[in-house]
Amino acid sequence: MSEYFRQRGGTIGFVVAIVLTAIAFFWMIRPFMVYIVVAAALATLFYPLHLRFVRRFKGREGLSALMCCLVLVLCILGPVYAIGQMVTLQALELHQSAVPVVQRLMEQDNARILEQINDTRLGQYIDVRRVDWGATAKEVLGAGAKAASTVLNKTATSVISFVTGFFIVIFTLFYFFRDGQRIVARLKYLSPLNENHENRLIEQFVLISRATVKGTIVIGLIQGSLGALTLLCFGVKSWLVWGVVMVVLSIIPMIGPWLVLIPAGLIHIALGSVWQGVVIILISVVVVSNVDNLVRPVLVGRDAKLHDLMIFFSTLGGLMLFGVLGFIVGPVIAAFLVAMLDIYGNEYREHLDREEAGGA
Repeated sequence: MSEYFRQRGGTIGFVVAIVLTAIAFFWMIRPFMVYIVVAAALATLFYPLHLRFVRRFKGREGLSALMCCLVLVLCILGPVYAIGQMVTLQALELHQSAVPVVQRLMEQDNARILEQINDTRLGQYIDVRRVDWGATAKEVLGAGAKAASTVLNKTATSVISFVTGFFIVIFTLFYFFRDGQRIVARLKYLSPLNENHENRLIEQFVLISRATVKGTIVIGLIQGSLGALTLLCFGVKSWLVWGVVMVVLSIIPMIGPWLVLIPAGLIHIALGSVWQGVVIILISVVVVSNVDNLVRPVLVGRDAKLHDLMIFFSTLGGLMLFGVLGFIVGPVIAAFLVAMLDIYGNEYREHLDREEAGGA
């Protein structure tokens, strides 16, 4: 009996030691968990590219993983740098064109300018001559200067954080490409779940990773590009700046490019360009907003799509908790929850059916 309790106690103690060590390890690497999940999601999406390189380099997985990572770096950093340069130039042009307008409003001859504004369609609804534009301009300039100071103070930290996170993702991605199959096999070997449940979780991770990375980013780029081209066609300055804003907005569920396009259309209508404003609004509602419904099933299939409410809260929660990369991590966590609930429902179906029948 004493031998039994000694063996039993040794087993329990060993399990407790494993659990405590695992908790300590995950607590230690918790700042990097977001990058690990993002790297895993990217690995599932681009693994076919890695296999193509493996065949080309005759089975040398290390070289293939390195080439795959280099291709991704060039494909990501190249366009980001080019667009960043153009956005910076257009933002400076927007600032330079806005400053003279504000200065003229603060000068003595602003009565003539206000009279011209009052003669437009906007003047039918608002008497702009009653507004103290001088004081308003000073408040706007003060708020703008304060915001610019805050942005400049945080820019260096944000750039360093982005660069560090980016290279952590690429570094992790290299090993996921090279050793991914061995890592998955080892995790399945140590998992207490049966093979069907393991495959279900892996399948769900792959599907939601493709849905969030390929679907969300590609659809965001399409919507932002269509919105930017719309603004460009109707002569809106700094169209590329607003295009980048629309790409970011399209990532957030229930928001999207309409938050830029509809106000742009209303401003055109208020300033007398009625048909231009109506066309911008129609393009926003009919074309840009329906890109998600038309393109997402083609890109990722309907099977990977979570319920809209689950997507909404998991994406917003991920963004708030994990930052920019949360739009990937949030839905991945939600997908695992849904998969585990499905496994539970299938495993205990008979018991749940009896409970439901008994309750009825």
